[in-house]
Amino acid sequence: MSVKRGQDWGQSGPLPADGVVVHSNTELRKLVEDCRRSNQDLPTVGLAGGDLWRTLGGSKQQSRLATAEAQHLKIDVGSVLVDGKIHWFVAHAVARKNWWSGPIWVAANAAHHGKWNLAPRAHPGDGLLDIISGNLPFGQRLKARSRLATGTHLPHPGLKVRRTSAAQTTLAPGTSLWLDDQRVGEARDLSVRLEPEALHVVI
Repeated sequence: MSVKRGQDWGQSGPLPADGVVVHSNTELRKLVEDCRRSNQDLPTVGLAGGDLWRTLGGSKQQSRLATAEAQHLKIDVGSVLVDGKIHWFVAHAVARKNWWSGPIWVAANAAHHGKWNLAPRAHPGDGLLDIISGNLPFGQRLKARSRLATGTHLPHPGLKVRRTSAAQTTLAPGTSLWLDDQRVGEARDLSVRLEPEALHVVI
């Protein structure tokens, strides 16, 4: 059962001895992909960096993970079928040619993308992806970019936002797909869905 408004989420306790600590989007995504491709269970993961860690308000003190104050949470994981091949992501899938021109399509499980609060309503435990799409003129992109750090670029009349557990899209030729900051390659047809409460994290 995904987190619901007004209900407590998670419980306290230290990272277990067999838990794995990750420090970046790259480390976390590799761990998830490796486990999924080898049909292994995902371990409990201690977050010490990355966009999911930031979205959840993680502590800069990694030593907190070993204390009774650490928080255990169940997190959704995204999967994406890219031209017939499946991949996984935890924070976000971004399809773009570049940030300055052309259509942009985002499936966000976490609110943050580096220093940006890209999808301010996204919650990694609610069973929904925030899908953001649009093709803003250059001047409007400049204005939106100046507001990305605070998340006040949304709502925007030129950006379409919806919340869903699954979505499909066809991209323009030459569009690259980035999963948790890693470029997968050029993509054409995408089908994304969310796996609710698939990952146990500690912050």
